[in-house]
Amino acid sequence: MLDSIASVLHQVPELALFLALALGYALGQIRFGPIQLGGVCGTLIAALLIGQLGITLDASVKNVFFMLFIFALGYAGGPQFFANLNAKGLRLGILCLIEVVVVLALVLLATRFLGLDQGTAAGMMAGAATESAVVGTATDAISKLALPAARIAELQANVVTAYSITYIFGLIAIVIVTSQIFPLLLRVNLREEADKLWEKMGGAQAEGDGVQATPEMVGRAYRISRGAGRRLDALQHIFAGRASITRVRRHGKVLTLEPALRLRANDEVLVIGHRPALVAAEAVLGEEFADTTGLNMAVSAVEVVLQQAALVGQPLRQLALPSGVHVAAVVRGEHSMPPLPDLALQRDDVLRLYGTKDGRELTTALAAIGKRVPTGDRSNIVYASIGIVLGVYIGGFTARLGGIPFSLGTGGGALLTGLVFGWYQARKPGMQGIPSSALDMMKDIGLATFIACVGLASGPQAIDLIRQYGLSLPLMGVLIAVVPASLSLLVGHFFLKLEAPVLLGAIAGQQCSTPALSAVQNAAGNSTPLLGYTITYAISNVVLPLLGPLIVALAGSVHA
Repeated sequence: MLDSIASVLHQVPELALFLALALGYALGQIRFGPIQLGGVCGTLIAALLIGQLGITLDASVKNVFFMLFIFALGYAGGPQFFANLNAKGLRLGILCLIEVVVVLALVLLATRFLGLDQGTAAGMMAGAATESAVVGTATDAISKLALPAARIAELQANVVTAYSITYIFGLIAIVIVTSQIFPLLLRVNLREEADKLWEKMGGAQAEGDGVQATPEMVGRAYRISRGAGRRLDALQHIFAGRASITRVRRHGKVLTLEPALRLRANDEVLVIGHRPALVAAEAVLGEEFADTTGLNMAVSAVEVVLQQAALVGQPLRQLALPSGVHVAAVVRGEHSMPPLPDLALQRDDVLRLYGTKDGRELTTALAAIGKRVPTGDRSNIVYASIGIVLGVYIGGFTARLGGIPFSLGTGGGALLTGLVFGWYQARKPGMQGIPSSALDMMKDIGLATFIACVGLASGPQAIDLIRQYGLSLPLMGVLIAVVPASLSLLVGHFFLKLEAPVLLGAIAGQQCSTPALSAVQNAAGNSTPLLGYTITYAISNVVLPLLGPLIVALAGSVHA
């Protein structure tokens, strides 16, 4: 049976690629407590096993897909990377600096005392730091070394094998320490601290699971009793911009809404707004009722990119939105932030506005904030292709740092042009760019295919590397994950004075670990850890991949 499968895979090696993707993503979905390997790591393990059969693909396949991935990575992160180049972003950027310096130091020490080659050193750094993009930038840098082809292939195989071993242990370590051990060291109840921060930022008390499981924006109908005699403008003040009365019906007739309109007993009103505000509205207005015939109305949700300089850094509550318009969500980069009144806005945040479909209020709100994000799912292939071409060209230049030749390589160049092209497109939202769904596809299929290709090529040598270093690589994976995180915990707590949820989210972000963020959010019970995660993630997601060529050059100098 195995021989017949191997024969088919040798005849059509492309099947091995898709088999590795299918098995890898299936493996990556298996959850071991709070740990989930994910599709990329699962694909690598599957490819290494299939690679034992001696099946390889043409090198151009992995190169093309890696270019797609690394450009999309930069494109998606560009707006937030440049938006965080401010005082607050650079303050949390200290944690990213700790990550870079400590990881480099530990990897170079291991290279010196364990006698690691350049490929193993780079793979160990990529895995322990849980940054898969380093695999691509490092293997690309190794391909440009003045070494025999066989030695280059061996070093590239070592990158993948070392990554696969250290990633598993680094992932487990960072998930456990951020969500379980660090709160104990801080001597805090993380859920209580997250609830306090949520309320401090203007959020209503609610169970964390309820906030995630129910829609943020809702509409409800009330029959006025307690609210009789109140004017609409007074009620708007009570709701503090979190809800609005959008329709009033009296004796079967819909009234014209005016600030001075005074409600009477038995008036029927439709209120639209944030769910926590409407939960408390019954105590202000009267009994809620289910039959909304005659009150119901159409609403629209539009997205706008924040570009008004006066709003940058201001809390969400400072948005002077017309009555009936509410911010349903704030999307920052790839993450949806909690739309709390005291959430500080950043340039290029995407605000999802919710309001009546037929009114002019949405148009007024759009003009006051920035430019509307056009709807559509078509990608600008010309724009993306030019960006990749420029990136590959820039990556071909070589500079000498302290006598050590250094070049960004194909990956680093495409990453930088992706950053610039993504930032420019965010500043020009009317220009056709690349939709987020297409970017996700480019990143997922690009990285997974690249990892599968190098895993297949590295399969025969994987066992030899494991035998050579034994437990050294797993132990270094844990060490490189935990040491910089622990130092960041000390600096963030004692010097930066960060709240526990923000600090733990920032530590997860400095290592670009989405599983760690998920574990911290589950422990916190709400999404406040995102306040720190988005900043450090945006910085580390750019800086860490650039370390691939650097560690190859430095590890080579250590051996020299």
